[in-house]
Amino acid sequence: MVKLRLKRCGRKQRAIYRIVAIDVRSRREGRDLRKVGFYDPIKNQTYSNVPAILYFLEKGAQPTGTVHDISKKAEVFKELRVNVNQTN
Repeated sequence: MVKLRLKRCGRKQRAIYRIVAIDVRSRREGRDLRKVGFYDPIKNQTYSNVPAILYFLEKGAQPTGTVHDISKKAEVFKELRVNVNQTN
């Protein structure tokens, strides 16, 4: 199973997180399938590759709680609903 979760990067006391699609069995810094964005909690900046996130969500990937909140703020789920309505 694939999850969308955070992968820690940066230096001590200055963490930056990548949003990655990764196998559930991999550890936090393990090998990811694809990088789909990043999150900087100190500057409160995010970047999301929305088409890549939508691709993994449509394939059945589950976001973690934090990634779900970040994606919700970026309005990714609104685009997911639009894509689902267009295919019906």
